[in-house]
Amino acid sequence: MTEKIILFDGVCNFCNFWVNVILANDKRKIFKFAPLQSDTGKNLLLKFNLSTEEFSSFILIDGDRFYKKSTAALLVAKDLRGLFRILYPLIIFPNFIRDFFYDIIAKNRYRIFGKRDTCRIPTEEELSRFI
Repeated sequence: MTEKIILFDGVCNFCNFWVNVILANDKRKIFKFAPLQSDTGKNLLLKFNLSTEEFSSFILIDGDRFYKKSTAALLVAKDLRGLFRILYPLIIFPNFIRDFFYDIIAKNRYRIFGKRDTCRIPTEEELSRFI
């Protein structure tokens, strides 16, 4: 299985919560992480002609392809262990329906869950999973 990269909003508490969940449930260690605001994140965004100013979605990079919003979330869930895998069948719903709900959460995430002043700093144990 190839390594996959998750670009996430490094100052978003909700996003960081999900990074922790993924780290805990990715026993095969196929996911690497980079904040969207980091140099690595911005370079990857540029590689795929994505905005380096808009951070309302996390991005899953799998080889030469990228996925955003609910599609990215469901593809990540598919590769995790445990109950998260049961979310993947939601992929059958059209993007516009799934992303409607994703966008509501994304638009309100700072107000509901808060925001950090700086991007997440990985712990010593997590360092190898961040690029």
